[in-house]
Amino acid sequence: MSEAEQRTARADVASCACGSDGCHTSSAASPVPDRLSDARRATLTRWVRLLVGATIAYNVVEAVVAIAAGTVADSTALIGFGLDSVVEVASASAVAWQFSGADPQARERTALKVIAVSFFALAAYVTVESVRTLLGADEAQHSTVGIVLAAVSLVVMPVLSLTQRHVGRRLGSSSAVADSKQTLLCTYLSGVLLVGLLLNSVFGWAWADPVVALVIAAVAVREGREAWRGEHCC
Repeated sequence: MSEAEQRTARADVASCACGSDGCHTSSAASPVPDRLSDARRATLTRWVRLLVGATIAYNVVEAVVAIAAGTVADSTALIGFGLDSVVEVASASAVAWQFSGADPQARERTALKVIAVSFFALAAYVTVESVRTLLGADEAQHSTVGIVLAAVSLVVMPVLSLTQRHVGRRLGSSSAVADSKQTLLCTYLSGVLLVGLLLNSVFGWAWADPVVALVIAAVAVREGREAWRGEHCC
């Protein structure tokens, strides 16, 4: 074989290695992710609806109990926690509305905007009430109901959140993931609320209540910004 023919053969081998001219590509090439089948997508969509329904049901009960107990105990943190449950209901309802249509993706941005506005409304209310309390408004009293509610939510909410986030990621749905983060936020707030209520009950630290409420407000603002920008997936 002449030198020119050898150079041509080497070029053909290199071309095949690069996957050109109909040759096979290298096995090291990145695989293309499999698309969800229609049946799998339908199953995941049903799971989202089920989880959203469970979240709405639990949060309605949580909101009623927390707001009632917070009103009795003059607890801004408890009332704020109850309002967060109302926000969660609004958030979950937006996702339920999205997935009730024939094309959920077409409704995604609207659902995210609703979730974001709900976060901002919560943050505004809780901030105002917390500042009022710190400036000398009524001090929070002991609330056994609030302590029990926070403890129960600390157990229930992580299960709902993690399950919905997993399903939302499989679907590639930003709104479902955003709603799961709203539910996870409720888990964090349950822990913070429980600590604040216990500090007030055991040590009489009434200032712990509005401080906890301000933490709730700050986290709500952050989550609202992420939802507005559509940064929740995946």
